[in-house]
Amino acid sequence: MIAKNTVCIWYDHDAEEAANFYASTFPDTTVTAVHLAPSDYPDGKKGDVLTVEFTVAGIPCIGLNGGPAFKHTEAFSFQIATDDQAETDRYWNAIVTNGGEESQCGWCRDKWGISWQITPRVLTEAMEAGGDTAKRAFEAMMPMKKIDVAMIETAVRGQPA
Repeated sequence: MIAKNTVCIWYDHDAEEAANFYASTFPDTTVTAVHLAPSDYPDGKKGDVLTVEFTVAGIPCIGLNGGPAFKHTEAFSFQIATDDQAETDRYWNAIVTNGGEESQCGWCRDKWGISWQITPRVLTEAMEAGGDTAKRAFEAMMPMKKIDVAMIETAVRGQPA
């Protein structure tokens, strides 16, 4: 069944490689179909991979090999909730060591330019709590690249780092 709403992500020419990487990295992520171009198009030839259908953590996506015309920005990102430091490290390291790069506050970018927020639940819960708890967690997070769960937990308790 075709989803009513699907995220379409523009890739230069490597949507299938990206989708396979996501499927090998994140749970509930699969590549469901690869479609070849029926004829030549501005940035490809008949028979090239044109679109790839996949899910990322259950979210339906289509990767479109549209060529180099458009670049990704942080205005779009996937946010992956993690339960502990080990899970945070696993996803972060998979993205960064596969040609990606670190950013700030739990954000990183994969080698295709897609932004990811690898966000431990302890941080999300602290922000939802509001007040001083949220303020302490937020201030602890601001200088971080990859989120340090222990430091967030310490901040939530109101203890010095």
